[in-house]
Amino acid sequence: MHLKQTIKRGWQLSILIALPFLANAGALDEAIDTQVNTDIAAQKSQEKIDNLSDETTDMLAEYRDVLRQTQSLKSYNDQLKALVDSQQQEMASISEQLDNIETTQHDIVPLMLKMVDVLTQFVELDIPFLQQERQTRLAALNAMMGRADVSLAEKYRRIMEAYQVETEYGRTIEAYQADLLEGETKKTVDFLRIGRVNLYYLSLDGKEAGMWDKEDKQWITLSDDYIKAINDGLKVARKQSPPDLMVLPVKTVGEKQ
Repeated sequence: MHLKQTIKRGWQLSILIALPFLANAGALDEAIDTQVNTDIAAQKSQEKIDNLSDETTDMLAEYRDVLRQTQSLKSYNDQLKALVDSQQQEMASISEQLDNIETTQHDIVPLMLKMVDVLTQFVELDIPFLQQERQTRLAALNAMMGRADVSLAEKYRRIMEAYQVETEYGRTIEAYQADLLEGETKKTVDFLRIGRVNLYYLSLDGKEAGMWDKEDKQWITLSDDYIKAINDGLKVARKQSPPDLMVLPVKTVGEKQ
C-alpha cells in the first residue's frame, strides 16, 4: 500500500514538473512564428527597397538622357534660327534687288552702249593690226546690244572680254600674215606687232620692209638696213628664236622718216 502511494506521488510530481514546459512550448511556438513573419516581412521590405532603387536608377538614367536630348534640340533650334534669320536677310536683299532692277537696267544699258562706242573709236585710232578680227569683234558687240535674248550680264561680260583682249595687245608681241593695202595695191606680207608701240611688215620674199606712220596714218617703206631686224623680230614673236635685243625704227610725233 505504501508502495502504491509512493508511485502515485511520483507521477503527480512529474506531471507538476512538465506542466510549466508544456505552457512555455506554446509561447515558444508563437515567438518563432512571430520571428518568421518578421523575417518574411523584412525580406519583402528589402525587395521593395531594391525594386525602388532599380526604378530610381532607371528614372535617373532616363532623366539624364532626356536632358541630353533637350540640350541637343536647343542647339539645333539655335542653329535653325540663325539659318532662318540668314535666309530672311537674303530674301530681303533679293527683294530689294528686284525692286531696283528696272533702275539698274536704265543705268547699265547706256553705260554699255557707251563702252562699245569708246572701244570702236579706240580701234579706229589705233595702229591697224588684225583689222578684220577686231572689226568682226566690234560688229558682234554692236549686234549683241540689240538682241533681247541675251541677258544684261552676258552683254556686260562680252564687252569686258573685248576690253581685256585689247588690253592684252599692249603687253605682247605678235607675228601674223595678212594682206597689206596700199591704195589699189594689195599684197600678202608678214606683220610684226610690238605691243602698241609700232607695227612693221616684211614682204614674203624678204626684200621689202616697212612700218606704220601713226602721225600721217600711212605705211612707209624702210631701208634695207632694217630687214634683218624685222625678220629676227618675226622669229622671236613666233617663238622660233629666243628673245633678243632688236633695233627697230620708232617714229615719234613730228619726226620725219
